[in-house]
Amino acid sequence: MNHSHRTPRQLCKTAAAAMLFAALGASAFAQDKATQPAAAQAAPVDPNFVPGTPDIKDPWLAKWLAATPDRTPKELKPGIDYGMNPKTGEFVWPKATPEVHKGQKFPGMLDHWDKTTFTKNVKVLAFYENVASPFHVWNNIIDFDGKRYLYLHDRDYLRIMDVTDPANAKVVFSKGAVWGPKGPSERWNAATVTDYLGGATIAWSKKLNKPVMVASYEIGRYGLMNEKMKEPEKVAAQRNYSSLKGFKVYEMNGPLPSDWKLIATRTTDYQHPDAPIGQQQGSGSLDSPEYYGGKYMILAAAPNDSYALSEYPNYLYSPGYQVWDMSDPADPKFLSQVTVPGQVVDDKDSIFAYLQNPRAGNRASWMGARIPMFLPKPLEQGGKIGFGAMGGLGLWSFDMSDPANPKILDNVNTPPSFAGTEYDNADVSQYERTGYVFTSGYPMNRDCYEPYKDIFVVNAKNPARMKVETTLPRPKPPEGAPYTDFCQRGGNFGPKRSNAIGQPGGWRQNIVPYSFYNAGVQMFDVSNPADPKIAGYFVPPLADTTQLPGYTLGKGVLAMYTEYDRNIMWAFTEHGAYALSSPLLGEPLMGAPKKPFPAR
Repeated sequence: MNHSHRTPRQLCKTAAAAMLFAALGASAFAQDKATQPAAAQAAPVDPNFVPGTPDIKDPWLAKWLAATPDRTPKELKPGIDYGMNPKTGEFVWPKATPEVHKGQKFPGMLDHWDKTTFTKNVKVLAFYENVASPFHVWNNIIDFDGKRYLYLHDRDYLRIMDVTDPANAKVVFSKGAVWGPKGPSERWNAATVTDYLGGATIAWSKKLNKPVMVASYEIGRYGLMNEKMKEPEKVAAQRNYSSLKGFKVYEMNGPLPSDWKLIATRTTDYQHPDAPIGQQQGSGSLDSPEYYGGKYMILAAAPNDSYALSEYPNYLYSPGYQVWDMSDPADPKFLSQVTVPGQVVDDKDSIFAYLQNPRAGNRASWMGARIPMFLPKPLEQGGKIGFGAMGGLGLWSFDMSDPANPKILDNVNTPPSFAGTEYDNADVSQYERTGYVFTSGYPMNRDCYEPYKDIFVVNAKNPARMKVETTLPRPKPPEGAPYTDFCQRGGNFGPKRSNAIGQPGGWRQNIVPYSFYNAGVQMFDVSNPADPKIAGYFVPPLADTTQLPGYTLGKGVLAMYTEYDRNIMWAFTEHGAYALSSPLLGEPLMGAPKKPFPAR
């Protein structure tokens, strides 16, 4: 406004209004200042505080937090942000979710645990109820004196079954809890356990001329901690863990633990090989060792606490790989540590690589290995290539020509898929024939409250130039199912793992069976890996609260083990074990195998 055109009377009115406004404003400002809370006053300066320093006691967690932004994904609304598409009957998956421990119901889910069964090219030979755990099962096979024994085990239990006749198996040894509708028969404290059998591998030792078992001892992944940033006492307990961080080697003079003889104990904290329990650093040996009874063994392990660049909320480490000389199983010798960029919090180049990963800061992704390196051919038999599935760090290929000096060849990764774990498993069963590797993570949130975990088909014909070529088909419910998408069945849906380490008879070409949680067993025809198809399946009924407590339900088939020498598949659910056969594998052998396992 041009004030030069105002009249003297208008100017007087404007001046009076300005004086009144100034008086009122000054009064209001004085009242506001008098009533301001103390918190709004300037805070006193702490001369010792450095801005950006996390309020975390553990120094390794503090370094990780100081290096990464907070990109925690927001909680999503079912039926709005994700859920059923009424036009197609298919599930619309979340794009990113936080890690959660409870079910996340969405509109359109079944209101009960489904009891229907569907099969294609699979036959049930027998079902054995409550022989394992509703949470996890490691498995091994060994033959003694014309009988075949199946080991089912985790930290809180060990069951040994005589499965010489898979249709009439018997439990011959039982230690630890048996589960029922009221929970476990024995209470177990994950924080104090010291005597247990974790992931294990059985192989024939030429040196000892008998079978040996190498058993992993690692920090427990469940029941110890929920949120590492909020539980300093539990973090400290894991740093000073009450059990071995490493592995043990046993002579096996018979099938039962009373027949075994401990011949070696080692910590994966190779920089402090004599450190006592409670002072050993790192993670211990994860899952089942990659070992075939010869000179070399490969473990998944974080050797010390600096391997801390990991987002998963209840795990402290980003494990790499270790190679051990097992020429004498009674005297294992450390050879080498394999570390990839983006694992070590004390290394600026590693942090630089980590921050380029779009998962950095999401507080949900598992980073690093969960299983040892996967070998298409044992090193002693001329194998020179290894593949490593390393969580959110992707799939890695390694030159293992000199196991004392492994070399990184290449890395391939895909867009983030969190929560859940990514790149957990790599199936190399078809690699020698085709040059392809199958790799995936698996769902850890229930009720499809995370992005789907695809099984990626990786062209690794040149392991120094890997490429994701396609994915294995996503299972769909068969015609007649009371749901149009497996997500509606509730619980977990997605791949877990395929072939285990140390299965009798080696691998079968063209067919790969996967455990698929609530979609049961899915058998893939990979005769042409670039054009894979589902050739068979077994979708069993889900357990309910008449069989197990509600908090254990919804897993379906959580693990598999295949006897390729007898064409028998073992599928483990939350409430028992199925013995299965399939014409895709061949006629099942219902007695002792022609040659004992492990191969002599």
